[in-house]
Amino acid sequence: MAHKIVNGQQVELTADEIAAIAAQETAWNDGAFDRKMQDIRQQRNRLLADTDYLALSDNTLSTEMTTYRQELRDITEGVTTLEQANAVTFPTKPE
Repeated sequence: MAHKIVNGQQVELTADEIAAIAAQETAWNDGAFDRKMQDIRQQRNRLLADTDYLALSDNTLSTEMTTYRQELRDITEGVTTLEQANAVTFPTKPE
């Protein structure tokens, strides 16, 4: 059984406490996909921001850079499961 400490004494958790802990764990696990997708989008946005200056109207983007930026924008397309999200690999920035 699971235990907690109350007034310095080890006490078994009640069924309600165990159920509440299980519900918290389930809620955390259910949010794993959303957290991972948020991480991917944040990294993608940072990488795009790092190359935004290259896309200004007075610059001409190379084909490689255009492809790189498009791959970044498309990186979450079709990702619908946690396994797919964990398998996302970011493209390599061209020189």
